[in-house]
Amino acid sequence: MYAIVDIAGQQFKVEKDTKVFVHRLEGIEGSKVEFDKVLLIDNDKSVVVGTPVIKGAMVKAEIIDHMKGDKVIVFKKKRRKGYKVKNGHRQHMTHLMISEIIEKGAQKAETKAVKETKKVAPKATATKKTPAAKAPVEKKTAPKATTAKKAPAAKATAEKKTATKTAAKKPAAKKATTSTAKPAAKKAAPKTAAKKPAASKAKSAAKKADDKAK
Repeated sequence: MYAIVDIAGQQFKVEKDTKVFVHRLEGIEGSKVEFDKVLLIDNDKSVVVGTPVIKGAMVKAEIIDHMKGDKVIVFKKKRRKGYKVKNGHRQHMTHLMISEIIEKGAQKAETKAVKETKKVAPKATATKKTPAAKAPVEKKTAPKATTAKKAPAAKATAEKKTATKTAAKKPAAKKATTSTAKPAAKKAAPKTAAKKPAASKAKSAAKKADDKAK
C-alpha cells in the first residue's frame, strides 16, 4: 500500500516505515505531524484518486531530524563583460519517517495553542506637572538704536557724493578758460610781427632821403 501526498508544496510517493527528506517543517525532533492533502492511494490494486484531494485520507509521520541538504553551486557569467559570480546554497531539510497511512475516516487532531497569561502590572498614573508661570520678558530696544545710527551714515554718504560731483565740475571750468585764452595769445603774436616790418621800412626810407639830400 502506498500513497501520493503533498508535503510543503512537493508531491511524494510514501509507504509505511519509509523515510523521506522534505523542505524544512515546523516542529521539534520526535514530534508527530499529519498531512491531509492525499492525492492518491493504492491499496492492493484498488486505486482511489482524489478530486483533487481524497476526503478522509491522511498520512501520519514523525520528525527524525532537521538538517541541511547537499551544497549546490550557483555560477553566473556574462561573456565579454567580465562578469562572474559564484555562490553556494544548502537547502534546509527535515527528515521524516512515515508511520501510518489512513484511507478513510481520518480526523485531523486539533492543536490547541497554549496561551500564557502574563500578569500586567497596572501602570502608575503620572501626575502632570503644571508649568510655572513665566515672567514677562522685556523687549530689547537694540534694533531701534541701530536704525538711528544708520541714518547719519546715509547723510554723510550723500554729502560725499555732492562733494565729489562739485570737485569733478571745477576742473572742467578751468579747462574751458585755458582753452579760450590760448588761441587769443596766438592771434596777437602775428600782429606784432606785422608791425615790425613797417617800422624798418620807414627807417630805410628815411636813410635814403638823407643820402639824396647830401
